[in-house]
Amino acid sequence: MASTKKVLLAAPRGYCAGVDRAILTVEKALDLYGAPLYVRKEIVHNKYVVESLQERGVIFVEELDVVPEGSTVIFSAHGVAPSVHAEAAERSLKTIDATCPLVTKVHAEARRFSNEGLDIILIGHAGHEEVEGTMGEAPNSITLVQNPEEARNLEVNNPEKLIWLSQTTLSVDETIQTVDVLKERFPEMASPPSDDICYATQNRQTAVKAMSGQCDLVIVVGSGNSSNSVRLVEVALDAGAKSSYRVDSYRELEIEWLEGASTVGVTSGASVPELLVNEVLQWLAEHGFNDCEEVRTAEETLMFALPPELRRDIKAASAQ
Repeated sequence: MASTKKVLLAAPRGYCAGVDRAILTVEKALDLYGAPLYVRKEIVHNKYVVESLQERGVIFVEELDVVPEGSTVIFSAHGVAPSVHAEAAERSLKTIDATCPLVTKVHAEARRFSNEGLDIILIGHAGHEEVEGTMGEAPNSITLVQNPEEARNLEVNNPEKLIWLSQTTLSVDETIQTVDVLKERFPEMASPPSDDICYATQNRQTAVKAMSGQCDLVIVVGSGNSSNSVRLVEVALDAGAKSSYRVDSYRELEIEWLEGASTVGVTSGASVPELLVNEVLQWLAEHGFNDCEEVRTAEETLMFALPPELRRDIKAASAQ
């Protein structure tokens, strides 16, 4: 008898509250101010989302010097350094800050601990926009450590006055490994008052762990510059999946990946619209994987309000 082909669909998956807020911020700003509308960096790390907004008149820029003076510019969900806010003010730019509130929390921690005279070890990935923004809050106090190997070789000035923080979108397990190495080397090192890794990142990793041991293949929908999407592939493999691939959309799927597979897991990163997941499920159904079962490990109800400067302008416009 032929083996049953099955899909396990991870839940939670896709948009987190911070991404939902950031994208809604751009859409509402487009409705209110019209195009062109400038956004510094990608609003979220997803190719489909960025291209869809570009079609509506959003101009994504790497730096503010190309934004015409007096224009409206939105800061992405990943956050920016204080120097970027200062540059915007110098160029008379109207700014809307769509930084995820969970990233803003890490920025506040960096400022606070630096003001208290602590040296901060930031666990994260060099070059990631979130890391650059956080380090910009206290550049003289923060040292970046990317992995356990770097932690083993780290030299610090004062081991008694240390605290660690982390990028919000890391692998929970890898972060714990790095922290364990740091604590072994610097027993006096303090921990942040609450976990920095985003609840949504943790929830998506937990869901993938729950199903990966049953999967011959795990497909992660997400873009290559999305840290949390890339981590999901690693988490799937570590949790027992025989193979795992990240794709931007169903167009990148390879029929060869299905050879010998009876159970395929599907999930998506925190900046991925559900439309892209549904297209992957449809492609799998067309190749014999019709039976789809959701593996749910958490319920997510958190919502964030729009940035206050945008709410104020919406209210003023509705009053006219």
